Amino acid sequence: MKKDGSTSVSEPSTGISRELSNGASIPRGEEALVVSRVADHMTGIMRELNLDLEDPNFVGTPERVAKMYLEMFHGLVEGSEPKVTTFPNDEGYHHMVIEREIPFYSMCAHHFVPFYGHAHIAYIPETKIVGLSKLPRILEFYAKRPQLQERLTEQVAEFLWAKLRPLGVMVVIEARHLCVEMRGVKKPGAHTTTSALRGCFEEREVREEFLALLRRDHAW
Repeated sequence: MKKDGSTSVSEPSTGISRELSNGASIPRGEEALVVSRVADHMTGIMRELNLDLEDPNFVGTPERVAKMYLEMFHGLVEGSEPKVTTFPNDEGYHHMVIEREIPFYSMCAHHFVPFYGHAHIAYIPETKIVGLSKLPRILEFYAKRPQLQERLTEQVAEFLWAKLRPLGVMVVIEARHLCVEMRGVKKPGAHTTTSALRGCFEEREVREEFLALLRRDHAW
């Protein structure tokens, strides 16, 4: 630990953690160029579908789709990784910190249609704590790219594990996938739940405390 109370950590070498650096594929400042290129490709797709490009409803559609993709995939833009400021755990708090029902929207990497739902994130601090607003930002960063729910869950957990070095981390994500509801098996309302855990959450008692708190209803 440094004199100012901050710490520096080395990143793990797992396949998941290699994406903890921003892994950018869209250089900052070239967003307008990307929109133009994607719009051209979208125009080609519409032509292949024999759509009437003179239809007033389609005027501007390629550009709108391109801008939508840039927004939905903002996590790929260089420098978009959230700046996570940590603070020394001066109070010695070593119990669970939970942020429940954080909404998110992402895009399925297999079909490029949305999946969406809520994440529940918990960690038990050791020497560092993080501002609660940063937990949704971390989720948003990894959600804004072509994704798999399993990978998204692991990436959020690994980010917190690497940055905070807490006693433990657990992430649960519940989501609905339009690739399941709109196409293929066409099962509206199907929910998918994934979880990732690190550290003391491997212990059954700690994990069950977290899950019990998730099931508890609150009257605010």
